[in-house]
Amino acid sequence: MTIPVIAVVLVAIVAVTVISTRVLREYERGVLFRLGRLRPLAGPGLVLLLPFVDRLIRVDLRTVTLTIPPQEIITRDNVPARVNAVAYFRVVEPTLAITEVEAFPVATSQIAQTTLRSVLGRAELDTLLSERDELNDSLRRIIDEQTEPWGIKVTTVEIKDVEIPEAMQRAMARAAEAERERRAKIISAEGEFQASQKLLEASEVLSRNPAAMQLRYQQTLVELGGEKSTIVFPLPLDLIAPFLAAAKRGPETG
Repeated sequence: MTIPVIAVVLVAIVAVTVISTRVLREYERGVLFRLGRLRPLAGPGLVLLLPFVDRLIRVDLRTVTLTIPPQEIITRDNVPARVNAVAYFRVVEPTLAITEVEAFPVATSQIAQTTLRSVLGRAELDTLLSERDELNDSLRRIIDEQTEPWGIKVTTVEIKDVEIPEAMQRAMARAAEAERERRAKIISAEGEFQASQKLLEASEVLSRNPAAMQLRYQQTLVELGGEKSTIVFPLPLDLIAPFLAAAKRGPETG
């Protein structure tokens, strides 16, 4: 065998070896088909294939972030809204992900979109705005049930944003303002009611003890005396009654 022939053979061997060798990373697995028939899962590490006989499909096992495009929905109380969300999923059964569905990322995205419209369309606007945790959990559970036969595990679904018409936003703002005013009036009325109850209790205590009434009156005079202003205040009749009686007797005596 001549040297050129040997060189050609060596080059062919090297080429076949390169073509037949695959290196799978730790987070990758290989779904192997030999003449169209499924073989045991390959990887990670070095994988040797039979040239022109084996076909290897790489599957990434890492969590994938799936952005769900904005969906136009009408809530249960007939309010139009535009909702977008994000989902996180990963492949747990690479063989099923390849053999049970074509293009599993696209299929998962379509399932997520239809489920989002279906679930949120049955919810009212107040629920959509205030109870997102429950809706997120419901979305994740329903999507996961539908992708489980494909070997796909949906770990999280989060509603990112809810857009509603401007007219509805203004109406909600007015309703929120009216609610705040109502609460403020209720709190003020409760304060007035409690204050009147305390004043009633104080008046009952003072009315049972005239001396306490006098002490309270004198205390009020002391407090008013500290202010640098002219104050006109009435005198209790029981204080000035003796003076009025004496003045009345004086002219009669004369």
